Amino acid sequence: MERRIIIFASGSGTNTQTIIEHFQRSKIAKVVRVLSNNKNAKVLERAKALKTQTSFFTKEELNAEHGVLQILKKDKPDLIVLAGFLWKFPKIILKEFPNKVINIHPALLPKYGGKGMYGRYVHEAVVENAEKETGITIHYVNEQYDEGAIIFQKSIALTENETSETVAEKVHKLEYTYFPKVIEDLLTSTKNG
Repeated sequence: MERRIIIFASGSGTNTQTIIEHFQRSKIAKVVRVLSNNKNAKVLERAKALKTQTSFFTKEELNAEHGVLQILKKDKPDLIVLAGFLWKFPKIILKEFPNKVINIHPALLPKYGGKGMYGRYVHEAVVENAEKETGITIHYVNEQYDEGAIIFQKSIALTENETSETVAEKVHKLEYTYFPKVIEDLLTSTKNG
């Protein structure tokens, strides 16, 4: 049976698009819905263009028993993927879907994690500190920002001439290459378990 993925995203949605397209070519899973807390987010347009159902929600609906949780219970996801989702994920959803919520972070955690550390803020900090490498971390989501168990990390070397834009470009390439594969691996390894 095809596994079911739900994606939460807040922004432009390039990772979401990559994941949807990956699973449109694969029979392992399907992205059944994209949820966003930003009704003007480009991710909603991208998802609709790829014939994927979308929903917008408010902070109240995310944290309420009768809000987003009800959509998730109805959709029965095998995996919930946060792809550039900026709000703290609520306990009520984590409790209902234990070890089924994952996130991607644009740095090598535990470095450059925590509240306010996302996107360009992470890349700017990496450049400011003259890091020799950066990368991506895919991890389970718990009740703290960026503190869940690490599933996968991939690093990439940096030169001394990097800008936050060149770092972002390198990190995006890693995200597009590895995020769909890690999701697929998780879904196939839990299939038999």
